[in-house]
Amino acid sequence: MPAPALAPLVLVVVVLIVSIVMSRRRGYPRGGMVVVRCNQGHLFTTMWVPLASFKAIRLGVVRLQRCPVGNHLAFVTPVRPGDLTEEERLIAEQNRDLPIP
Repeated sequence: MPAPALAPLVLVVVVLIVSIVMSRRRGYPRGGMVVVRCNQGHLFTTMWVPLASFKAIRLGVVRLQRCPVGNHLAFVTPVRPGDLTEEERLIAEQNRDLPIP
C-alpha cells in the first residue's frame, strides 16, 4: 500500500483513540453492560463495546438502535454512572437490551 493511501487510515485511528480517551476522562463507562438513555428519555442497559456494534449504527458516541423500553428506533448515548439516581439504576437494570454489541 503506498504511503499516501495510509494517511486517511492513520487519521481515522487517531480520531478513534482520541475520542475513546476523552470519553473515559469525562467519566463515561469503558464498555460492557452500560446504562444508556434514548432520545425520548428511556433508560436501559445494553452491551457497549468501543469500536464495535452489530445491532446499531455507530455515530461517534451516539448510536442508532432499537429502544427496548419504548420499542422504537432511537439515538442512544451512554450515561455516566455518577449521574444516575438509585431509582434510575434499577429502572435501567430491569430494561435490558440484547446481550450483543
